[in-house]
Amino acid sequence: MKAVYFTQHGGPEVLIYGALPEPQAQRGEVVIRVRASSMNYNDIWARQGMPRLPVPLPHISGTDAAGVVVEVGEGVHNVKVGDEVMAHVLQSCRVCPACLAGEELFCRAMQVWGFQTGPLIGGYAQYARLQASQCIPKPAHLSWTDAAAIPGALVSVWRMMVTRAKVQPGECVLVFGASGGTGTFAVQLLRAMGCQVVAVVSSERKAELCLSLGATHIVRNDRQDVVREVLRLTDRRGVDVVFDHGGITTWSQGIACLRWGGRIVICGATEGFDAQVDLRVLWNKQLSLLGSHVGTHSELLASMAMVNSGLIKPCVTEVIGLRDLGDAQVRMQNRQTLGKIAVEIE
Repeated sequence: MKAVYFTQHGGPEVLIYGALPEPQAQRGEVVIRVRASSMNYNDIWARQGMPRLPVPLPHISGTDAAGVVVEVGEGVHNVKVGDEVMAHVLQSCRVCPACLAGEELFCRAMQVWGFQTGPLIGGYAQYARLQASQCIPKPAHLSWTDAAAIPGALVSVWRMMVTRAKVQPGECVLVFGASGGTGTFAVQLLRAMGCQVVAVVSSERKAELCLSLGATHIVRNDRQDVVREVLRLTDRRGVDVVFDHGGITTWSQGIACLRWGGRIVICGATEGFDAQVDLRVLWNKQLSLLGSHVGTHSELLASMAMVNSGLIKPCVTEVIGLRDLGDAQVRMQNRQTLGKIAVEIE
């Protein structure tokens, strides 16, 4: 099969487009013929290598995938050959107390598929091996590329806003990176929930995209002071919730933008993780600092209801081939991309 993989960490030059043996389903697993995948920032983290987070080598990245089941392993009863499916991003044991409680994120065996799994287990290949329990039906109205753009980003946003921050209708939410893969889902979800959305972007075309998705206000961090503008827009009250995944470059701004009693939720640190908190601000303003990581199977199914009803649509702005992954990762790292980039697997 054709795949993109790497055998050592480094820059985009370590990515190899080549032939690998097709995977075979083990007990409880399926193999899918991948029709499309989509890019996430963890592709870059895995390729570069991360302290204290070993990535199995050789490695195939690709956390999101949609395709057709071509093989089922022993003990698989929930899917069959020929089913069109999307991949939930988490693998777990499915039998521990956390998994049985529907919180597989706290399973000691939990791994993000296509990021921590391997060797050679991920979506940037013609065939991919995954747990049968990861498979959810692909809605018939979605194209392969749209389906592949949904699972990881949407379930992350759902857990951040619904489960962790418990956002309520009428609240005002500040969204950093609003024009990106997770940001575009956040804008749509929050508007569907009846919230005001302040979208932080760095260019006119990014602003136009967020406005088209329903953002209430735009803050241009390339030309405006984010904190000053947010306080102006909220009559100096501040926002109820901050949606963050930038890390060190946005964390202190987010804290400063919160109202008294507000909450900030973060799911990543694409621009650095060594952020600081002034504890005097934390206790005086009685803020809630919340961490969030991907999402559970049940949260993905709940968020898919909004996709099926048309309230949320994947924002695929570009479709590339496997050979183009390196160039696309460079553009993503340089903040030159919009929405989700889908990868068509021929």
